[in-house]
Amino acid sequence: MSKTKSQSELTHFNARGEAHMVDVGGKASSQRVAVASGRIHMQADTLQLIQQGGHKKGDVLAVSRLAGIMAAKKTADLIPLCHPIPLTHLDIEFQIDEPNCAIECIATAKTNGVTGVEMEALAAVQIALLTIYDMCKAVDRGMEMQAIHLHSKSGGKSGDWRRE
Repeated sequence: MSKTKSQSELTHFNARGEAHMVDVGGKASSQRVAVASGRIHMQADTLQLIQQGGHKKGDVLAVSRLAGIMAAKKTADLIPLCHPIPLTHLDIEFQIDEPNCAIECIATAKTNGVTGVEMEALAAVQIALLTIYDMCKAVDRGMEMQAIHLHSKSGGKSGDWRRE
């Protein structure tokens, strides 16, 4: 893991300790990529229902993928100090983990801009998993979302970062 910053080093606080939006106007544009993931655990019957496409609300993973994409595009509307950025690509992949009765969601966000896409990748994962929950809560209210985190980011002044 990378080092954490003290409050005086946090970019979303000004010299007086007040929250503010970071000025990215003077930053150079670069290709930026962020990958995030998370999991939702459920009952075996719920996972089977999703895999077989037998849910009466439709294809759970297809709807969840679209919800994740929409969330990434709306991240700046949801996170108060997040800059609106033009996404050049967003990919959401689901991996079924049958032994653990879970679905992993992996989101890859890309832009060519002056600020990163970590928040967009994380928002995509969160909302995709919440959509799975929403679509399946009638049969399994005990589903649990876990381990939502950033895997890696590249580009920008701070360079590349990868979770160890």
